[in-house]
Amino acid sequence: MTAASTVAAIDRRAIPPAARESTWEAADGHTVRRIDWPGAAPAPRGSILFLPGRGDFYEKYLETLEEWHRAGWRVTASDWRGQAGSGRLGKDAVTGHVEDFAVWIDDLALLWERWTRETPGPHVLAAHSMGGHLVLRALVAKRIAPDAVVLSAPMTGIAGPPLPLGFLHGLARAMCRVGDPARPAWKWSEKPGELPAARANLLTHDPERYADEQWWREARPELVMGPGSWRWVERAYASWILLEAPGALESVTAPVLVISTSADKLVSHPANLAAARRLPRGELLALGEEAAHEVLREVDAVRGPIMARIAAFLDRVAPAPR
Repeated sequence: MTAASTVAAIDRRAIPPAARESTWEAADGHTVRRIDWPGAAPAPRGSILFLPGRGDFYEKYLETLEEWHRAGWRVTASDWRGQAGSGRLGKDAVTGHVEDFAVWIDDLALLWERWTRETPGPHVLAAHSMGGHLVLRALVAKRIAPDAVVLSAPMTGIAGPPLPLGFLHGLARAMCRVGDPARPAWKWSEKPGELPAARANLLTHDPERYADEQWWREARPELVMGPGSWRWVERAYASWILLEAPGALESVTAPVLVISTSADKLVSHPANLAAARRLPRGELLALGEEAAHEVLREVDAVRGPIMARIAAFLDRVAPAPR
């Protein structure tokens, strides 16, 4: 029996034995969930903080987080307030609403300040989709100072017709004026909590990993979230305009690995390519038809090389302490 075969398989539908779920309190008292792994190594490799995307939850990424833990990293993942098991900011239990992305950036800055005091360096920030967008906003604003950043399909733009951002922002502002800004901006499903049938094709080629999400939604109904609100849409366009400003991304000093796929139907691959070029220490892992939006939840043949590239990137830009 080889050493590799003795390593326990990762159960994607169970909280790993070494992990501990808890909460942290934001500046205004809002309670936010988190999960922590101690790092399976005598000497800490460093620490990784992971932040998921819009309507997302950390349970979907237990496999990746556990792998980092087994590689020696001290790992933490957190909800965004108003998502998953951290309450709601709108008027119902399903719509993803926020009044301004600045709320989330303030939360991230506070969590980062506390977390870096509690954990060994080097300190890495990893994020998916909307989480990646918010990390970029916080980097531009100098609210955080990670040693390295890994962005999985970051939301630097939305997939769709290449209309001017100003026009799209104006349309979203108009929709907020003509109705309740907290109302859903798009249709989701006839049955609350049930995932739309075609959604799997947008996220991953792995039906088993996709099914994990529905399993967690049924096991933990508080995780269920559907469309974003019109205010979320309007604030997203306003936030993209800030990142598009000359000198914004060019001011980021941290090394950033951007993982993006041309097959992404949710976020803009061309915008991610442009963002990677603008980042002074930006690096790009560009994927094609083999990967959909959730690149960290793809089939093994695709996901394995992605995880290896992340490990090599971190070994180079954020080496283990001596």
